Amino acid sequence: MIEKLYQLKKLQTDQKLMEKAQIVSSINQIDTEIMFTQQKINTTSVEKYGAISDFSILAIHKNTMRMHIKKLNLQKNTYVKKLDTIIKEIIDLQKESEQYKYILEEQKQEEMQRKLLIEQEASDEYIQSKYINR
Repeated sequence: MIEKLYQLKKLQTDQKLMEKAQIVSSINQIDTEIMFTQQKINTTSVEKYGAISDFSILAIHKNTMRMHIKKLNLQKNTYVKKLDTIIKEIIDLQKESEQYKYILEEQKQEEMQRKLLIEQEASDEYIQSKYINR
């Protein structure tokens, strides 16, 4: 039973680690998009005969990109909070897994001691029977 619980906790931990990796990947994608958008804000300019030829339109465009960055930051903060929660869950699962592993090791040691004791008793009986037969 303890073995099954230990395996379950290991499986749950692995699943949480995969979930953590996905969230970290999402955060990195958001960071990349924020950097790209910030770069566009910094390099966007007015061309004489281009699509954006009015300073007010340029300001609206830059404000739209800044709003996009704010939305991305909010989404990133949500992911960061979720990541913190998952990290805490991973730590708890690892603690439980280590506890079950310790119990399993203790059971194995007890089983080994029991086997050694049985072997010792058998050997003692054999030696005693050998001396009695002489």
